Amino acid sequence: MIHRTILTLGALLLGAGAGAAQEPSILDAGATRITLDDALARAVVRSPQLAQSEQALVNAGETRRTAVGAFLPTISTNSGMSVRSTQRFDAATDRLVTGSSNSYNAGLTARYDLFRGGQRFSELDRAAADLTAARARREDQRFNVNFQTKNFFFQALRQEELLTVALRRIEQATQSLEMTRTQQQVGAGTVSDTLRARLEFINSRQAVLNAQVQTRAARFALGRQVGIAEPVIPVAPVDLEPRPLRLSEREILEVAENLAPSVQAAVATFAAAREAYSSSKSAYIPSLSLSSGYNWSNQEASFSGGSTSWNLNFNLSYPIFNGFSREASIVRAEYSTRVARLQEDDARLASRQETDAALRTLETSELAIDIAGEAVAVADEDLRVTRERYRLSVAIILDVVTSQIASDQARVDLVNARYDYVLARAELEAILGRDL
Repeated sequence: MIHRTILTLGALLLGAGAGAAQEPSILDAGATRITLDDALARAVVRSPQLAQSEQALVNAGETRRTAVGAFLPTISTNSGMSVRSTQRFDAATDRLVTGSSNSYNAGLTARYDLFRGGQRFSELDRAAADLTAARARREDQRFNVNFQTKNFFFQALRQEELLTVALRRIEQATQSLEMTRTQQQVGAGTVSDTLRARLEFINSRQAVLNAQVQTRAARFALGRQVGIAEPVIPVAPVDLEPRPLRLSEREILEVAENLAPSVQAAVATFAAAREAYSSSKSAYIPSLSLSSGYNWSNQEASFSGGSTSWNLNFNLSYPIFNGFSREASIVRAEYSTRVARLQEDDARLASRQETDAALRTLETSELAIDIAGEAVAVADEDLRVTRERYRLSVAIILDVVTSQIASDQARVDLVNARYDYVLARAELEAILGRDL
């Protein structure tokens, strides 16, 4: 009676396993598929962080245009008219006066700063440095967005492959359960064998459920990254195998220390701070400006007649004392320059450190792929031998289950090693700001 019950239970569990193999189609139903290139293009367009970097770049460009405009004269014009009664009260004489009640006027004024102690040149250089820094930050942010997108993309692919491994675990557990049924029929199996096989089958079902949840979550995360409000299925690239880098390790470290976008931004920021410090010291130098104007007035609404005048003025200005504001500005600019210098040094060190870490991860992952591939082959052979030994009643079902779990874990390790390599390469490209 017990044997019959166990056999019936095994048949039901086998049917459940066959149904589980169909569940991935439910995850794929109606989902959008997307390639890596399409995902990168979509992410760049909709990234708020990249849009902010673009805005900062536009602002820096306008600031530089303003700095160029400081070398040009300022020109303004004015005009006006007034209408009064023919008789009006003159407050100066306390009498009513009679005369023209209308007046019309127009004027043109120009001003040009001849000398401002070199401040305009310093401001122009600072604006150019800020523009360079904004470009570098925008480029750095673009590669960061690309790395984030690749991370979501390959994580979704990783979870999809891990789900496949989990489904294979169900197939392996189903075979083990079938083996125990066969052994029961010939009288060579035990109740304990069937229960242990059943337990592994239950655990494999739970692993599939967890893998399905993780797969769906990863696809939703990818959808959000590319601006799609639903799960997105990534289309696996043709070749994800390790391949040589275009640069040597020494060249990569040199690029990281000198040409990485984060380093270039820090260098430009230091240059801008240095020019700001130079600009602050120009307050101790007199400034010289030239202004001129042309005015016309008439009591009739006519361009004929009327009176005209012009003026030309040279102005020399020097603040003798302004409440220590000059000194305060210089001190602040000096310390800002010092901080920017330290930040530049730290950016170089940080870029080199992150690059070295990515290189080591890349190297380790490449070795791990070979090791995991060998482990899969060894684990599969061990499982085959152990199952054969179980059929010959030389091994117990626990040996089979242990070998089966080892085989499944070897496949999980291989999947993780492959995508760890891909992501380490993507991170290295993001740090360097160039494709490798």
